[in-house]
Amino acid sequence: MTKTTGPDVADAPSGGTPGPPRPRTVRIGYGLGSFATGTFGTVPGLILLYYLTDVLAVPAAVAGAAVFLPKAWDVLVNPLIGAAADRRRAHGGSRRPFLLAGAVTLPPLFALIFAAPPLHGAAAAVYVSVLFLLAATAYAVFQVPYVTMPAEMTEDPVERGRVLGWRVGFLGTAILVSGALAPALAHEDGDTPAGYRTMGIVIGALLALGMFGAWRSTRRAPVVARSEAEGSLRAQFTAGRENRAFAALAGMWAVQALAVGVMLAGTQYFATYTLGSAGAVTPLFACMIGPLVLVMPLWNRLARARGTAYAQWCASLLFTGAAALLFLTPYTAPALGYAAVALVGVAYAGLQLLPLTMPAHTLAADTRRTGRRRTATFTGLWTAAETLAMALGPALFALVLTVTGFRSSDADERVAQPSAAHTGITAGMSLLPAVLSLAALLLLARYRRESARLEADGAAASDIEETGRAVSDAIPAQSAADSAASKATSLSSEPAHTQEESHRAR
Repeated sequence: MTKTTGPDVADAPSGGTPGPPRPRTVRIGYGLGSFATGTFGTVPGLILLYYLTDVLAVPAAVAGAAVFLPKAWDVLVNPLIGAAADRRRAHGGSRRPFLLAGAVTLPPLFALIFAAPPLHGAAAAVYVSVLFLLAATAYAVFQVPYVTMPAEMTEDPVERGRVLGWRVGFLGTAILVSGALAPALAHEDGDTPAGYRTMGIVIGALLALGMFGAWRSTRRAPVVARSEAEGSLRAQFTAGRENRAFAALAGMWAVQALAVGVMLAGTQYFATYTLGSAGAVTPLFACMIGPLVLVMPLWNRLARARGTAYAQWCASLLFTGAAALLFLTPYTAPALGYAAVALVGVAYAGLQLLPLTMPAHTLAADTRRTGRRRTATFTGLWTAAETLAMALGPALFALVLTVTGFRSSDADERVAQPSAAHTGITAGMSLLPAVLSLAALLLLARYRRESARLEADGAAASDIEETGRAVSDAIPAQSAADSAASKATSLSSEPAHTQEESHRAR
């Protein structure tokens, strides 16, 4: 590949020779950006569909389209923004102006989404959809360059682990804080538009805090290397399709994100109509996200002992069983629902951590085959797959609502739902994610076959391990929603996973 030689780009050995540590303020400041990515990846998926159907009286099918189309737009705009940032970087510029542009535009746009004028039905859907599309574009302007920066700050995997540790720590905090705070503010006045306006302003302030903090604090961040992205969308998708192991892994990640997106979109409906209290969404969300930090080290330990793919298989099976168990809640007691959601949270911790350690040797094989470090290309494809899946989640749940006869309402008058709609809400929150999780298991099996084939084609394991260390951390650790929380030690140990699995395959 060609390497940037601008004034602030220094050559570094590809093997990741340790250099001086990044300033602590840079590491912490960069991590602040994930406070914004975690917040924006969580809050719209959690409450936007419900806001449309139960506050603005938008029919479920129309509401699903209003939530899906702006996020689907991200799949097209993300690679374009990545290419623009790469071109600026190639000419000696910085990625930081993109961070500033996103920080200036996203917070007010987010607040405006939930500050709708007195509109209902289709008119309200158009308003929300347009504002959400603008907000999603502003988010992409910030997020795409942001996730590329750690791979450019240092080629030392230990130092990169420190940088990403702060990022993932703030990410987990953002998910917990925003996921609990946003519904509490929205429901404070009984699902009124005023409560959602207040929520939009407060969450917008949190977004501004993280985005401006990352922009300001990274002004002293060095750039020692950069990866090379393909020049066109077609070339990027071709590169992803040709790397069959990566394509299977990205497909598994997308289907898994779709299952989580469906469940996230259904949480508020499940709380309101199955558990009988709109406010129950806060403890439900706490049960789902609370186990993340506690159990991620356990998934990390299992991956070390038995291999990452085995641990991923276990996490997917646990998610499938816990989601199916959730279907029994209306026929038993609310306690079963909370317990099942807690088990989902345990599985979710593994589902978010483990796939992020798996692409390293597939990307290293691509580097060996092509002679180019195309991490930026595969990062864009990975992010696009997750974005599309998280966008499809609310739309798919809205389709379930439509098919089962759900009746939309406004904040002033809550309509009674038919029994079929109650069943649809429970099934959409439980059985549908369970089926999707099983589909992800099939893609995981395909990934394991293709990965073994890469090794059988004669790739030298030592080359894969060495190059894998240099590229593994560039895959973004987020979800939407963008995502999950882990400790810095979890990220620092990723190269060990890559090493262990390479020896196992050999």
